[in-house]
Amino acid sequence: MNQETQPLETRVAFFRKDRRSVGSARQFSRAVLTDWRLRRRAEDVLLCVSELATNALLHGVPPGRGFSVRFDLARAEDRLRMEVHDSGPGTVRLREVDPEAKGGRGLLLVAALADKWGVGERHPGKIVWCEFEVRAGRA
Repeated sequence: MNQETQPLETRVAFFRKDRRSVGSARQFSRAVLTDWRLRRRAEDVLLCVSELATNALLHGVPPGRGFSVRFDLARAEDRLRMEVHDSGPGTVRLREVDPEAKGGRGLLLVAALADKWGVGERHPGKIVWCEFEVRAGRA
């Protein structure tokens, strides 16, 4: 099978609504990136995981539920897609943040670090995703 016809590589993990889940999501993500030998932009990806997982916990996960983190790697395209799925209502959008505010900059960071990002529908809930150009096995 040549590289052009190879399917995506995918990894998914589920996390409970618990404050420790953001750290667990980062650990899972670091393991995936290491396993796939994706060193380029790894810190950007991990920061985006932290921000989107935190947003899911704070705004998108109803009591008794959780969220999932999904990675898709398209090696032929040198593209990594990371998604955070939650089951809560609400919309996701960039907003202006007061310079004195202690929070509210997560999506601004994601927008600055990722090559693309967006929001998709899921029933129930939503998917917040971001993509990164990567070169497998290279620093």
